[in-house]
Amino acid sequence: MRDRPPIWNLPGGGVEPGEAPWDTAVREAREEVGVEIAVDRLTGIYHRPPDGDPVLVFRCSLLPSSTEPHTSPEALQVAWFDPDALPTPMNPYQPQRIAGALRTTPTPELLAQPGPSVRTLYPDPD
Repeated sequence: MRDRPPIWNLPGGGVEPGEAPWDTAVREAREEVGVEIAVDRLTGIYHRPPDGDPVLVFRCSLLPSSTEPHTSPEALQVAWFDPDALPTPMNPYQPQRIAGALRTTPTPELLAQPGPSVRTLYPDPD
């Protein structure tokens, strides 16, 4: 569970200057939940109109050297969930992205996910 907004979400974040998106996935998993991963493949590119940045989703594997996931300042709770029993409240765009990552076809999904931002749906309390 994220700290802001307080909803369940996958690890992720912005690409730093000069960083490849797949390296971002590795860094964010390490920073947010303390796991070491290998990126297996790109599973989806999601367009967030009208003004959201594209979201890239990668299917990843835990490395044998990885430790158990743990909390961080960005992740107040960490848990594994069955895709058919996702927790709530959750980023409303993630179930579609998770389903895309579970597909067995090697071609990434290219989808638009229009709608309000997560910050609009779950504003910070006053």
